[in-house]
Amino acid sequence: MVADLLTVARGIASERKVCALNVLVREYLESPEYKKLVVGQPGILWTMRLDEDAGQLACSPIHIKKSLMNLVINAAEAIVGAGRIVIATGRATVGRDRAAVLGVDPGSYAVIEVGDSGQGISRDDLDHIFEPFYTKKMMDRSGTGLGLTVVWNTVQDHYGSIAVDSSLGGTTFTLYFPASADFSRAETDAPQAIDDLPRGAGETVLVVDDEALQLDIADRMLRQLGYEVLTVASGEQAVQLLNHAMVDLLVLDMLMEPGIDGRETYERILALHPGQKALIVSGFSENSDVKQAKKLGAGGFLQKPYSLKELAKTVRQILDGRMKN
Repeated sequence: MVADLLTVARGIASERKVCALNVLVREYLESPEYKKLVVGQPGILWTMRLDEDAGQLACSPIHIKKSLMNLVINAAEAIVGAGRIVIATGRATVGRDRAAVLGVDPGSYAVIEVGDSGQGISRDDLDHIFEPFYTKKMMDRSGTGLGLTVVWNTVQDHYGSIAVDSSLGGTTFTLYFPASADFSRAETDAPQAIDDLPRGAGETVLVVDDEALQLDIADRMLRQLGYEVLTVASGEQAVQLLNHAMVDLLVLDMLMEPGIDGRETYERILALHPGQKALIVSGFSENSDVKQAKKLGAGGFLQKPYSLKELAKTVRQILDGRMKN
């Protein structure tokens, strides 16, 4: 769990080099982790479809292989008894319309697909599978609960995208990474050092979240960025603390159980400290409670999981008064 937690908290891939996608996949297929999984799942038929034209990508090899490993583990856990898992590579030309859907630039992409014939993922779960600990808590999966979050962070750090197609007949995860020939932006910008991100100047940030490990992730990120960090596990604790103290910024989870939620917490804190700056975070999309909190004065919203880069930019903008609701 520590390695996964650090990957999520760091939010930035290691030094990159140009690698052949198929070489990375084959290295994973030769690993002890993969071989152990195959032996432990005798009812699964494993199929490899590696396209010789899959090409190269500029990447952190260890993060690409770890993402593939997490997807394969996820696929294996979706199958009860007999089933099939397909690991495939390819190359895709993403046009303007598809790029808009994926949230990437048009161009050539190296593609990894991991498909399974398992039970599928419900529509409700699909909206949250990349949130830290969701698969462990809500879907009863094994592991740390950070595997798919690591995949998401890795893809984001490589300027790529993830597509998920799921039904009762199974699930396919498709990862898009800019092919090396189209990686000029990433080669220029990455690896991005933490010192290159918008940083703090010792401002105090109070993080409010009912999940202990979520608190740890936010705490690590913010300390890396140069902030002093306080953490509490409930809205009530936040209000009690701010009865006797002041902070420069709240990072406030919207949904907390039991007790008061993020919106009510913010309302109570505003009664103590009018104009208190706040960043709202949630595993859900921007709903009515988030919008109400922004009307009250919260300077921004981030959906979990967020990257270090997103957090650095948003926190700095709110503190500097440059964030528009």
